[in-house]
Amino acid sequence: MKKKLVTLLFVMCGLVIVLAGCGGKEKDVSKKDSSKEKTETSEATTGASETSYTALDKLKDSYDIVIVGSGGAGMSAALEAKEKGLNPVILEKMPIAGGNTMKSSSGMNASETKFQKEQGIEDNNDLFYEETLAGGHGTNDKELLRYFVDHSGEAIDWLDSIGIRLNNITITGGMKEKRTHRPEDGSAVGQYLVNGLVKNVQKQEIPLFVNADVTNITEKDGKVNGVEVTFDGKEKKTIKADAVVVTTGGFGANMEMISETNPELKDYVTTNQKGSTGDGIKMIQKLGGVTVDMNEIQIHPTVQQEKSYLIGEVVRGEGGILVSSDGQRFVNELDTRDKVSQSINQTADKYAYLVFDSGVAERAKAVEQYKQQGFVKEGKTIADLAKEINVPSEELEATMTKWNDNVNSKSDSDFGRTTGMDHDLTKGPYYAIKIAPGIHYTMGGVKINSNTEVLTKEGTPIKGLYAAGELVGGLHGQNRIGGNSVAEIIIFGRQAGEQSAAFVNTIK
Repeated sequence: MKKKLVTLLFVMCGLVIVLAGCGGKEKDVSKKDSSKEKTETSEATTGASETSYTALDKLKDSYDIVIVGSGGAGMSAALEAKEKGLNPVILEKMPIAGGNTMKSSSGMNASETKFQKEQGIEDNNDLFYEETLAGGHGTNDKELLRYFVDHSGEAIDWLDSIGIRLNNITITGGMKEKRTHRPEDGSAVGQYLVNGLVKNVQKQEIPLFVNADVTNITEKDGKVNGVEVTFDGKEKKTIKADAVVVTTGGFGANMEMISETNPELKDYVTTNQKGSTGDGIKMIQKLGGVTVDMNEIQIHPTVQQEKSYLIGEVVRGEGGILVSSDGQRFVNELDTRDKVSQSINQTADKYAYLVFDSGVAERAKAVEQYKQQGFVKEGKTIADLAKEINVPSEELEATMTKWNDNVNSKSDSDFGRTTGMDHDLTKGPYYAIKIAPGIHYTMGGVKINSNTEVLTKEGTPIKGLYAAGELVGGLHGQNRIGGNSVAEIIIFGRQAGEQSAAFVNTIK
């Protein structure tokens, strides 16, 4: 009898656990009738794919502000609008939140930050401005760029205030000072940033609907007044709003648009998540919004080709070098992305190896991701590594020796590299990743002013319509500096939330 009772109890406990696990993803993030559910809702999840999103039956017919897209820009906008006392909603066409922000790895650029000052890094907004302008070959929208650099430090402070701490600082190509801010443990910034923003969105009880494909932005009497959206590919709804903020990202995964705007890139792999198809740009164009720099598409120099996987600039920033199939360096690895990509394409095989040691791997935590993906070749010695990647051993050893001499003398006599030279490459084992350029970022997009208002060809704002993030053009000019995209989505995402809230408050 006791044995049967114990067995029954185990079965009942197991059933309770299964039911609890199955029901977890059905909860509405804004549900208030249970303190336990509310606590679970406001806790950070281990990944966006495991997050509980708002149930469709909680959808309302109208909101103060509709935010289209749930990347870093969209969630930042939502948090700022909510802080201003308004009622925003986030609509995301993909099954999970995060967009291309999830794939970011190197970090977030910012100048004059408290973390730089704590670490004795002397930097200023004017230098950040000049280096970004030079990186864009002088073609950047100067109004946007000035706002961008002048608000970068406070963006780092804002993130820190909501539990997203980026105090591990490195350097990226085209920069003279360390201003690329990463999570404290040096890990990739994207997943950490998205998880932190989702946690705050849930904590503030901002509804976030996924599988919500916005197909049209509606307007009446010259003012935007809502969106048309399809849920789960079938249920169509019209949602009214006093303002719409579009943060849908670029078009780096839309090869038709890529081919139309820059035919030379039609055969390149892309690092973009499949939702980056330019939807927001197209919807805004229908309303009379103008675009700029649409042919300016950035290829990233270090992309693992088989899986189209971005190998972040942080590996070079922490000391990694590039060698061709003959085992020799051929470029300043931390020059601007366009120049490094061009140099790789000019090698005999049009690919290269990113070579680094255990010290780099310890400082650049993203290397763990690359190992898990199977991209990293390893050798106990440099000669062993040369054999693994099939390059001449003597050449690679000579290259490494000379590079280490350069680091020790702080002078790269071959290619003039001056950054990412704090550590030599002498700590075995040694590693290499085979890379080549891939489509990474679309610099072109809709034109906005520094208030994030979408502009017509006459330069007048479309009432009630705001945009931020990669779907916006002009900020980066002809070439984007690594680490500036994460900064852009936070800086202008916040601005879009503040400005759309101010607009709504004026018409209420």
